[in-house]
Amino acid sequence: MNETKITPLENSKRVAPKGAELQAPKRRAARLAWSLGDLKEAARRRLPQAIFDYMEGGSYDEVTLRANRADLAKLVLRQRVLTEVNYRKRDTTIAGQHASIPVALGPTGFAGLIYPRGEIHVAKAAQSFGVPFCLSTFSTCSIEELAQATDSPFFFQLYLFKDRGVDLALLQRAERAGCPALVLTLDTAVQGRRDRDLRNGLVVPLKVRTRLGLEMLAKPRWMLGWFRSQRTIGNLVMFVSGKAELADVSAWADRNYKGPTTVPDVEWVRSHWGRKLILKGILDPADATLAAELGADAIVVSNHGGRQLDGTETPVNAFPAIKDAVEGRLELLFDSGVRSGLDVLKTLGLGAKACFLGRAYLYGLAAYGEAGVTAALQMIAEELDAGMALTGVKDVTQVPSNLLIKSGVPPN
Repeated sequence: MNETKITPLENSKRVAPKGAELQAPKRRAARLAWSLGDLKEAARRRLPQAIFDYMEGGSYDEVTLRANRADLAKLVLRQRVLTEVNYRKRDTTIAGQHASIPVALGPTGFAGLIYPRGEIHVAKAAQSFGVPFCLSTFSTCSIEELAQATDSPFFFQLYLFKDRGVDLALLQRAERAGCPALVLTLDTAVQGRRDRDLRNGLVVPLKVRTRLGLEMLAKPRWMLGWFRSQRTIGNLVMFVSGKAELADVSAWADRNYKGPTTVPDVEWVRSHWGRKLILKGILDPADATLAAELGADAIVVSNHGGRQLDGTETPVNAFPAIKDAVEGRLELLFDSGVRSGLDVLKTLGLGAKACFLGRAYLYGLAAYGEAGVTAALQMIAEELDAGMALTGVKDVTQVPSNLLIKSGVPPN
């Protein structure tokens, strides 16, 4: 269990009941940053503008990117005061894996662009904090490298390729590494145009244009780390003949990427993967119902963080109808726009079991590596705990149905 007892003393000393596991506040995290905004600004200072834009940006005019945050901000928590909340249970499970708070660190491609061997730093922070981490197909570090570097099991996110042999090899490697869950991303039939990346020259195959080169020179600490790091896609390099550099492997991936993921594709994956299956990128009740029928154990209600279809629905507004369609048939997870522990609490109020984080932990990674990811998680945990105390929530697995004053349901 992960419970917290707050005494009425002025110093608010934390006391855990016997047998409880309390995540102790980390002094280093407080020194690094007081808010996620601090981590974001530290990331901006360390990264070349093009790399920061890659992490921060969305597709087209970024309407959906902004709407994700705006719709979460519109949700209002119901404050309760005459309630007994000395003990607050923050831990749960996500796809069968224990999580000290209802959060998993979601898959993000090319984390090595943000920080050298970025995925390993993220995985180690997740392991120390006690939350799941999901490795992307397009990670700079491979499945095998991550399994060797950490002791905790991690999820693996799969993109499908034209060659079933490649897909099967990735599944088998994930299985050998002990991955307890597979996250199959559905919302990437084509890639949404990301104008920031196009302007900055971050295109496939990757070529360092003059502008990006000058920005790199202006950030010597980042540049030194980049040139000392592994510059490739670790999970795919074995399929590419010749050079193993990032530009070559990314060009191979672009040529061989399958595109739309269909019902037969999900059936094929399900038939070759016997562990937990999570389908990510669902915004419509019909797709959620199909996911349940296809044997998914969980779905992630997500619009890819506003990086795919611009002008689409936000997870906040999509969630109620999806919950009505499939509640009880599979696990419901939330993704896109979550930046704080209060955001996490709001998604629990919508009916999610947990959240996937993206940019929220990448800010910490970009700024300070593993310590920055830990700092981000600590802040989110503390915000969640305070939110629970002030809304009368004792247990993240038993959130009252009336936690939100505004449910996010669009008006008729």
